[in-house]
Amino acid sequence: MEIYDKNQTLRSQQQVEHNVKIWNRRNMEISGVKEVDSFDSEEFLLQTSMGYLVIRGQNLQMKNLDLDSGIVAIKGKMYEMSYLDEHQGEKAKGLFSKLFK
Repeated sequence: MEIYDKNQTLRSQQQVEHNVKIWNRRNMEISGVKEVDSFDSEEFLLQTSMGYLVIRGQNLQMKNLDLDSGIVAIKGKMYEMSYLDEHQGEKAKGLFSKLFK
């Protein structure tokens, strides 16, 4: 299937590769990011090609954001990283209800 992006150029709709690299629990680079839904110093919510990804920690900061190439870099102390999907309905519902109060 082919789709047009915002610049009206034709591209193939393929699964974008998604990788997570962590260095010493202090630096993280994530590829395959479609959108940054929310972030603060304790939590990031990212929409990736493999689903929603939540990163929790302390003093988190966005070091680099390049949505054209789908790469986000985060620095700070990482405590938790988890994916939200339909099998985690209660956890996802709790997170989204907290976001949209």
